[in-house]
Amino acid sequence: MKKSILKSVKKLFNKEPHFKEKSNQDRINLKHRDISTDYDENLEIFKSIFSIPKNSDVKVREFTIRTLNRRAFILYIGTMVDGAYIQEGILKPLIENVQPSRKIEDILSFPVEETKSKIGEITEDITSGNTALFVEGDHQCYLFATTNIKGRAIEKSDNEVIVRGAKEAFNEKLFDNIGLIRKKIKNENLIVEHLVVTVRSRNDVFLVYEKDLADEKLLQSIKKRINSIDSDSVIDLSILEQFLEERPRSLFPTILNTERPDRAVSFIEEGHIILLMSNSPNCLVLPATFWALFHSPEDHYLRTPYGNFIRLLRLVALFISMFASAFYIAITNYHVGMIPPDLLMAIAGTRERVPFPSIIEILMMELAFELIREAGLRVPSPIGPTIGIVGALILGQAAVQANIISPIVIIVIALSGLSSFIISDVSMNFAIRISRFLLIFSAGFMGIYGMAGLIILGLYYLVSLKSFGVPYFAPLTPHTFSAKDLIIRPVPMKLKFRPGYLKPKDMVRQGKDS
Repeated sequence: MKKSILKSVKKLFNKEPHFKEKSNQDRINLKHRDISTDYDENLEIFKSIFSIPKNSDVKVREFTIRTLNRRAFILYIGTMVDGAYIQEGILKPLIENVQPSRKIEDILSFPVEETKSKIGEITEDITSGNTALFVEGDHQCYLFATTNIKGRAIEKSDNEVIVRGAKEAFNEKLFDNIGLIRKKIKNENLIVEHLVVTVRSRNDVFLVYEKDLADEKLLQSIKKRINSIDSDSVIDLSILEQFLEERPRSLFPTILNTERPDRAVSFIEEGHIILLMSNSPNCLVLPATFWALFHSPEDHYLRTPYGNFIRLLRLVALFISMFASAFYIAITNYHVGMIPPDLLMAIAGTRERVPFPSIIEILMMELAFELIREAGLRVPSPIGPTIGIVGALILGQAAVQANIISPIVIIVIALSGLSSFIISDVSMNFAIRISRFLLIFSAGFMGIYGMAGLIILGLYYLVSLKSFGVPYFAPLTPHTFSAKDLIIRPVPMKLKFRPGYLKPKDMVRQGKDS
């Protein structure tokens, strides 16, 4: 009896929820049909699909083509098209032309993009901003590229600010973004390949790569991963990134996200593949390694000594950001013998009236710093920086005067927080900030031994990460042939090879075609 009850309970909790499909199956089947040659039937079908007249921005215009003496109607979404193009290039010639002609293409001044007969395919084109022309007696529909969606102009990059180099950044217009890449790569081998991610929302994704460089296995792997996505809607590249990652719960990112066309082009010319998507002012670079996320686009614009100086400074900032707070806790709690006597007396004097242990001090100030940082980002931009500076000054000074925090902790937190801003990649920046908290807890638990143990485990974890089959620390480990542009960048003349871990079709960078 007890066993049967336990089995029933297990089935109840392990059973997956079943939701009844509420979609209209008849409408789904309708989209697989071809359009009719009957004018009235086509009109009623598309009015039903687009819920006309309830759908106020979907427009239908009926008229008679004078030359053919046949009825016709056009269908388009008014908020996505250029009305002047439709009026002057499509409607006016069809209605007013009196010259004898048997073909629609000969009457119109506006070029016909393509012709289609499937109802579902025509619906997709209309929802993308194209205009559809249905002519009585024709078994196909004429489609015109009249899309004119308003959006931002090409502006400066907000997150990847540099002193030298191009200032333009991607925007939400997909064709502008492709044009920015085409402008920099004037090569017939540049491929812009189209894929559809989801069935219901039909989100378009474009793969951009050079066919004479990109590895075919890598390309097929990316396509397979994209086609395997099972979701109703993926509206942005940042969401798509989470679907594509091999370890979506990983603390460290394995896909590079950039909003700079020049940086995207540099990766394409190495053999990487980038992804673009409508309404996303950035692109994804596949695959990505730790070094790609660590580097900045400005490194290559500066002269080699200056670029290497910035890289070394960034490396030092990386270690300060991760280890400064944890190291302070470790030496003040467990390893006071490492501190010079004079400095030890100074630290002891500042902490004499502070009622909290050092780990509580550090955690309170780290959390306060993170709150001030996020608050400065979320408030309107004219007052955001002011709130951050004033908030930090007032909070720090008040905490010291109230004997809640010692002055040296303010110095440690300020140095640690400022160093984290040097890491330009947003995802890597988050990974370092979260890792800092893990190191703080490990230092509070076992001092430097706890930090060392966590660092070893972290390195084991990092070397196990892969981005579409590419090891995270390649080409350092496992060692592969490359240009050795890792920490110290060689002069441009020495950068003769592409990364070997990408298995590009052409390993050697050549100025002329071989």
